[in-house]
Amino acid sequence: MDASKKPYVVAVIIQLIYTGMFVVSKAAFNQGMSTYVFIFYRQAAGSILLLPLALLHQRKNSQSAPSFALLLKLFFCALIGITFSLNLYHVSLKFTSATVAAATDNSLPAVTFFLALLLRMEVVHLKSPSGIVKLTGVALCIAGVLTIALYAGPFLNPLSHSHHQFAHRAPSRAQGGGWIKWTFLMVVANAAWSLWIVLQAALLREYPNKLLVTAVQCVFSALQSLVVAVVAGRDLSRWKLRLDVSLLAVAYSGLMVMGVAYYLQAWCVEMKGPIFLAAWTPMCFVFTTLCSSFFLGETVSLGSVLGGILLVGGLYSLLWGKSNEREEEIGSMTSRGEMDTDKMDAAVCVSDTSKTNL
Repeated sequence: MDASKKPYVVAVIIQLIYTGMFVVSKAAFNQGMSTYVFIFYRQAAGSILLLPLALLHQRKNSQSAPSFALLLKLFFCALIGITFSLNLYHVSLKFTSATVAAATDNSLPAVTFFLALLLRMEVVHLKSPSGIVKLTGVALCIAGVLTIALYAGPFLNPLSHSHHQFAHRAPSRAQGGGWIKWTFLMVVANAAWSLWIVLQAALLREYPNKLLVTAVQCVFSALQSLVVAVVAGRDLSRWKLRLDVSLLAVAYSGLMVMGVAYYLQAWCVEMKGPIFLAAWTPMCFVFTTLCSSFFLGETVSLGSVLGGILLVGGLYSLLWGKSNEREEEIGSMTSRGEMDTDKMDAAVCVSDTSKTNL
């Protein structure tokens, strides 16, 4: 294969892996698997995979161990950005649909940008084209979320009627207020994840070992998720993994998402940059809509499709604005011989919002 085409193939593979995560996880939840138990098993599998690699990498590079103060910061970052975010996200997935989950993921750059703006890591120049486009992107993302939550419209028939064994508990837009609540809570979960992304810039400046920082937070999240799962449900039968879709969901999320996708994302960002990878996110929405309709028998509403389109438009508007702004800033900083590290880190954070890390 031509080397120039590899990043494009890898970007598509990453989106296919995400599609599988949405569909398989949703199928497991439809079969009655506890979302809290699922998160614990997922984080535990990821910890088993990542921690040995991180320790081996640290030993090879002769880096010092993280301090107690840094470990405390990592603990609270894991609590807010991973444990809280993932548990709320997957509970919301259980009561909405895989299509909604894939669609709302396109709001991540906009939410991250808004949080970076509040933390003064981002600046909007209202008189510049890039600033106007970025604000337009945020507005489109908000409109997309509101459309998914509040507007149903006609329903599109499933692509297949022969895979209903995974859909007998599928949610319905007839839930009304319940659907609206869980859609907005999914956005709240994305906001917590976006806050985690913004905070990673400061953490990695303090301790620039991305693999170890990720692995430690994964271990902390596994321990925290264990407590959440025990408190949320003490039925021991919910903890048993059988040879069915629940075991497949845990293995897939722990190995494919946190292992293969993590490596592919790091490689792709290194080759083409974070904006290139983020630009492929809408493909996951398309793949998930088709696969959830075919494999899960989900009925996709016109509101979900229109909301997804608005979110995709917001994503590309924000990425275009950020790309132009970064080129202007790099050019001006280079001419002055300066470099504002905080702004450059924030720019990368806004673009690099994929969930493959954890």
